Amino acid sequence: MSRHADPRLSDASVFPDPVYKETVLRPLFDGAKTHHVEGFRAIDRAHLVMLTETGILPRETAGRIARALDEIDAEIDPAALSYTGEVEDFFFLIEAELRKRLSPDDTGCLHTGRSRNDIDHTLFKLALKPRLDRLAAKLRALIAATLALAEREKATLIVAYTHGQPAQPTTFGHYLAAAIEVMLRDHERLMQARELLDLSPMGAAAITTSGFPLDRARVAQLLGFAEPLENSYGCIAAIDYVTATYSAVELVFLHLGRLIQDLQVWTAFEVGQLYVPNAFVQISSIMPQKRNPVPIEHLRHLSSQAMARARLVRDVVHNTPFTDMNDAEGETNEAGYQAFATGERVLDLLAALLPSMSVDGRRVAENIRRSCITITELADTLVRREGLSFRAAHEIAASVARAVVALDGDLPRDGYAPFLEAFRHHTGREPALTAGDFAGVVSPENFVAVRERFGGPGPQALGKALAGYRARLDAADGAAADIAMREQAARQELDAAFAALMETA
Repeated sequence: MSRHADPRLSDASVFPDPVYKETVLRPLFDGAKTHHVEGFRAIDRAHLVMLTETGILPRETAGRIARALDEIDAEIDPAALSYTGEVEDFFFLIEAELRKRLSPDDTGCLHTGRSRNDIDHTLFKLALKPRLDRLAAKLRALIAATLALAEREKATLIVAYTHGQPAQPTTFGHYLAAAIEVMLRDHERLMQARELLDLSPMGAAAITTSGFPLDRARVAQLLGFAEPLENSYGCIAAIDYVTATYSAVELVFLHLGRLIQDLQVWTAFEVGQLYVPNAFVQISSIMPQKRNPVPIEHLRHLSSQAMARARLVRDVVHNTPFTDMNDAEGETNEAGYQAFATGERVLDLLAALLPSMSVDGRRVAENIRRSCITITELADTLVRREGLSFRAAHEIAASVARAVVALDGDLPRDGYAPFLEAFRHHTGREPALTAGDFAGVVSPENFVAVRERFGGPGPQALGKALAGYRARLDAADGAAADIAMREQAARQELDAAFAALMETA
């Protein structure tokens, strides 16, 4: 053959190449039949109803197509299908089945005004919405469980840490309230991503919509979307619905991982301020004394897996062109679905584990004693009662803490004598604080009680915060219920409209 000959003239190859079939087409087909059958079904039906209502297709033609689609649903079990290569993908399988049941004039009518481009992105959104809804519901369940625990433990003292060291006393409820705030914000990010998922790409066709008078809003309504996504190029190119969804999912588990890490440290023998009940403890095969809270380890690595799988999706689409492309489609989304599956396990387990845990008050008291972490309140009190500058008060308090720690003593009991010495040294006078006043000031109960500022652990401040979180959670539950009702109504409307088409003579 001449080196200048057109290779198309001598190309005798037949699609699909066996290797391409096994490495790409079969996995894509299997993914579609596993995850997107119901989406294909809904899109075909909604598009057909719209084509009929707009007059693009005669009702008699639409009726025949509707009956053929119904026969395909009744006769073909997608789960039992094996990819043969006779058709390119699941979409063309349905088209091939329609050809078997319809006349040549009717066969291609269903595809009027649409493309695999807008179909694919609609499929992915239809698949992501229920996954995100389930994850969000489980996150709300975790928030509810954590909120109940925070209310139960709102007065229970714990040691709060900074930089891995004992810092100040607070309550377990106050600590959990901080985690609840993050979870609520994470839930809001999930719902913001869902708003993008709720915009329908159908009607964008390949890139520029169509010359046919499509009713994009009607298709969106029938498919349970809030409304159509406006720009048709963006419908097939702007995959920010993918990146926003998986970014929100990633943050859920990145943030929970930090909470889980605290659980791991706080249940360690050396700290021991949290107790894990036997139901969540595994024993050693050789060391009889061991109590291993292994579920916390599983929570840690599973949250990392969920986070990493969500990040994988974002990383795959980095530096891809702003157009329709496979990088953000079938197999990338399928990989992302694993983030949801793993994440749901984390949320279920954490929602069960957290309420079962309890604070070991003896260990907390001992750690407070050993660390002198109430000493900050002594400095604050010296400013308020003795009229000292905070820097002078801080130096006096630091001297007291060093002396008590050196004695391995107890601050309320053993700290007054070092306090008197340090106070006299720095001020040249006697303090107004008596020994009884001193003991009360440096008690952990007083430390918490006086911190009634906005966001603090004081009983009134914390109680108000928890009530606010409860209201936000109730509102989120209500919004989710409203979405579910709207989408259920859309399914019923689509079913009724499609059934009416099948009755057409």
